Amino acid sequence: MTLKTLPSRSETLRAVIAEADRRLDGHLPMDVEGVAETFGDELTLLGAFLLRWHARLSGRIERELLLHQPMDLEAAVVTAWRAAAADLPGTRAILDRYRDNPQGAEMAAALARATANEHAMLAVTAGLAAPHDARAARIGARIEAEARATYAGAPRERRQHGWASFLDRLRTTIAV
Repeated sequence: MTLKTLPSRSETLRAVIAEADRRLDGHLPMDVEGVAETFGDELTLLGAFLLRWHARLSGRIERELLLHQPMDLEAAVVTAWRAAAADLPGTRAILDRYRDNPQGAEMAAALARATANEHAMLAVTAGLAAPHDARAARIGARIEAEARATYAGAPRERRQHGWASFLDRLRTTIAV
């Protein structure tokens, strides 16, 4: 008797995120090997994407604040959001697509909660709201909108070929 060894959840998620970064079409790559067995459905996989995004965003914010010790906390949060989006362009595209077009009421509710929590975290980290401030989500939404307005996205060469030239990396760094 032989047992087929399935990839771990984290290995499968890494493969799915890599595929999302390659495609950049905003669709959950449910066709990646192991996804159906590991995650089961779109909502569960989307939840994993939300967790990965939140962890990356939180880490980027913490890094920005600790390494640079900025005087302008809001600008630091905007910079961190753009860096996280550049790190996970496929994930960001998927979250944006499903936030705009959720596949059912349960997904819509989950994404609305996650978005409100993220916006509140942005506002609190930027020093513009207290943790339980009713205005925090609105302020955080404004911060996200500012980050999006100044986000150049992943360099074209990286999106198409998995790499970027030195000049493209320099342009991205300067744009940040």
